[in-house]
Amino acid sequence: MTQETKKGMWGPVPLRVKLLVLAQFPNSLAFGYLVIYLTAYFPETGIGSDVVGLIIGAEGLVLVLSGIPFALLSDRKGRKWLVIAGNAIFAPTILIFALTRNIELVFVAAMLGGLGEAMGLSSWNALLADQTDLTNRDSTFSLSFIVGGAGFGLGSALPLAFPPLESALNASAMAVHSSAFLFLGVGSFVTPALYLFLLRGYKERTPEKKEGGMKLGGLGQTLKFSVFNSFIGLGAGLIIPLMATWLLYKFAVRDTYSGPYLALAGLTIAFSAIASPWVSKKLGLFRAVITTAGSSTLFMLALAFVTNVYVAAGVYLVRAGLMNMNAPLMDSFLMGITEPKRRGLASTLNAIIWRLPNNVSTVLGGVILASPAYGVPSIGLTNLDVPWVLAAALYVLGLGLLYANFRNVKPTG
Repeated sequence: MTQETKKGMWGPVPLRVKLLVLAQFPNSLAFGYLVIYLTAYFPETGIGSDVVGLIIGAEGLVLVLSGIPFALLSDRKGRKWLVIAGNAIFAPTILIFALTRNIELVFVAAMLGGLGEAMGLSSWNALLADQTDLTNRDSTFSLSFIVGGAGFGLGSALPLAFPPLESALNASAMAVHSSAFLFLGVGSFVTPALYLFLLRGYKERTPEKKEGGMKLGGLGQTLKFSVFNSFIGLGAGLIIPLMATWLLYKFAVRDTYSGPYLALAGLTIAFSAIASPWVSKKLGLFRAVITTAGSSTLFMLALAFVTNVYVAAGVYLVRAGLMNMNAPLMDSFLMGITEPKRRGLASTLNAIIWRLPNNVSTVLGGVILASPAYGVPSIGLTNLDVPWVLAAALYVLGLGLLYANFRNVKPTG
């Protein structure tokens, strides 16, 4: 593997890997806009939240059902064609949203999106890990997280520009939203085209038949890591996806303000990952994982007792920044403790095991927030604060299990 000799945080990252990471930006931008479109604009057009939930659920179901087969294929046959194909599928998915509001076609688009995401989950982290080592992997995952997060944040903020455009062009809201999708859909073809160019001639090592490349062996350690990490996913699902709802119920903050705030928070949070390689170098990779997530948990618990909206906004920003500083470190650690021939499967299993409880607990979190007022008045807790306390407790459980079982485990390659 050829390493760059330039100094700087991302200097050690191979040039091709840097370019691969930067090439993901158009699709990240489109994905950020897609999420806001589905969860915020669709309900404004009269499509019920139950339908929106089914659309998102359809995407998740396809991801879960196809993720493991694609992961096995990734480990057996290689990553690059799955990365290219997964991103190529995303562009027509976006174009369907641009050209129609027919619910049946929207469901088709959602399922295509789930297929593309499954291909990406099974191959992207593994592809990056295969081209890096212990000296530059933390920096690589940090850069990937920043580029993806920045694209997602900018995409989710795009609707802020729509009202002036509607006035200037004398166009309807639907026309402007659809035009944005059309532009982003065409732009999304750039990502797979760049991947095809950058990965030309890239030779992947695939296991010989005698190595048992299609079997599930050798994953005991990574499965244990994923199961313990799922407690964090369970806790996060209780409240993090419902942050805008919590701001509305707790402080009467409407989406006119919560939407831009969360978009700005997303951009700010993405760049918190700049510090990830530095923290890893100072503390060691696993200690950095526990320290950043543990510090984040303290701020998560604090949100249960905050009574001022501006303080809440600041505390949430710090909490999210610390937790998202942790995300690339988690990915780097998981890839480092997994055999190279199992990385695609490990990455997919970790994502699925994290997402399933996360999705379930979001439903529970919504029920708690919508419940009649209750709580523990003597310490100032109401039903609106309970999800933060439960989430923090689950974070502590997950981190405790990870620490007890992995504190002496060292990434090997």
